[in-house]
Amino acid sequence: MLTRFAPSPTGELHLGHAYSALLAHDAARAAGGRFRIRIDDIDGGRSRESHVAAALADLAWLGLAWDGAPVRQSAHLDAYAAALADLAARGLVYPCFCTRADIAASLAAPHGPAGPLYPGTCRRLTAAERERRRAAEPHCWRLDMGRAAALAGPLRWEEEGQGVRLADPAAHGDIVLARKDAPASYHLASTIDDAAMGVTHVVRGADLIASTDVHRLLQALLALPTPRYRHHALVCGADGRRLAKRDGAATLAMLREKGVDGGALANDLRAGRLPAGYSLRMA
Repeated sequence: MLTRFAPSPTGELHLGHAYSALLAHDAARAAGGRFRIRIDDIDGGRSRESHVAAALADLAWLGLAWDGAPVRQSAHLDAYAAALADLAARGLVYPCFCTRADIAASLAAPHGPAGPLYPGTCRRLTAAERERRRAAEPHCWRLDMGRAAALAGPLRWEEEGQGVRLADPAAHGDIVLARKDAPASYHLASTIDDAAMGVTHVVRGADLIASTDVHRLLQALLALPTPRYRHHALVCGADGRRLAKRDGAATLAMLREKGVDGGALANDLRAGRLPAGYSLRMA
């Protein structure tokens, strides 16, 4: 077994990160396997080295040990570019010039698991118009979901403790695979890196269950292995919402500075005991 914990260095870790890291670490150790760290740092505008150092210090404070040096997504840009080129050569991706405002204003945009779906505006552009606009306008790259899903056919993945689930990638519409400001989306980078690292079991929060539909499709399109999945309950605050960096959730660094015993906190989290005001809930 090989599991991983993959923080983004765009902020400090909180209790939700600690819970996820502990579950991934303990699953590997119980099976005599390996636990790896991957730094998801392809968002160059928001990633900070100080957050990388803080994350590793937090994990060590919790008593976690990982195997090998942490992997950096920023070292794998060539792999993402190669995958995107492969999909483009098969006519499965297209450049999109729409802004978020353009998409929000579209009355034709249906809704999917993550909100409004892209209405396919740029999918309908001619090849000549795409080439002309690519030379002058910022653009992302979207997956032509209809063509991709038809090519892949029915897809399944195994959820630990629940059995086999049928994937429904079409519900996500034409997802972004490379952003205007980043060389790869979360979906593309995570799928490629999990395969490259040899991850056999993906342990992550229940808020990412729907994303597994997309990852399963990318695995099929790129001939990558499919790991087993375990989506765990989320740590929520007093308002019932899952903890998030953008909401200023209390950080592990703050707890360390207050003199909290990291090993004791880890054992409490393992037992499902959370500090006052926090709870565990499925998404």
